[in-house]
Amino acid sequence: MKIDVAKQRILLLKDQISPSDAEKKAWEKKTNAFDALSKVTGFFSRPKDDDFELTYQEHRYQPFWHVLAKARYVYDRNVTYQVSVGGKEVRSVTFLSTDYEETNGHIHVPVVEHCVQDEQDEVFMDGVSAKNAPDLALYIKKPFTEVAGKIETLTPKGSILVPPSARVSAIMRDSLSKMIKGIQADTILEEHVEVSAIELWYRPVYAFQFAWKSKGKDGIVEVDGVTGAVASGNRIFREYLGKVLDQDFLFDIG
Repeated sequence: MKIDVAKQRILLLKDQISPSDAEKKAWEKKTNAFDALSKVTGFFSRPKDDDFELTYQEHRYQPFWHVLAKARYVYDRNVTYQVSVGGKEVRSVTFLSTDYEETNGHIHVPVVEHCVQDEQDEVFMDGVSAKNAPDLALYIKKPFTEVAGKIETLTPKGSILVPPSARVSAIMRDSLSKMIKGIQADTILEEHVEVSAIELWYRPVYAFQFAWKSKGKDGIVEVDGVTGAVASGNRIFREYLGKVLDQDFLFDIG
């Protein structure tokens, strides 16, 4: 069996949203950060802007893994086809100068099956939660830069690079286990497994933490730096501010 593994790559998605536009979007949707509380309050009165305070903001790059594995098997196998005869009166059939006796209304013809079997497994996994996230596929069609040297030289000053908690070796083991199959064959002509993509992607995210002063509550709004989508957040990554990403340990495949 031939197994090929692609070169590992780090890819940095480019910001399509400016910091000022991201902050404006966050202010417009700030009540989204407080979920049920904002909905209940909204029934009685609309909260005023001066009751909110922006207490923290960050621009971070959040990781996800993309692994694509493919397999191709070409092989022959000897089998017997069971073919119904034309009627109860048939006792034998001659096919290509070979006679086949009827058995229980059928004849049994030995043949060689020429088989081609293609398999594919594509994984998009959030690098922080270590959960499969197929929706992340939309990002690989967006503008990006391939990282050749230190990733910090390509990111704005003050941006946070979040290290992945999910390990690519585990993803690859799972993908390869799906690709390497036991096949029923008499002659194997081709057995080829290829991991054609091992990629660590970083996507930009703006996060804004607001304090709802009269309620004594804090909430986070996230603005996607690529699509501009706004959503409530559940954490910030202040602890990684100023830390250098150790790129030598990002890929742990053997």
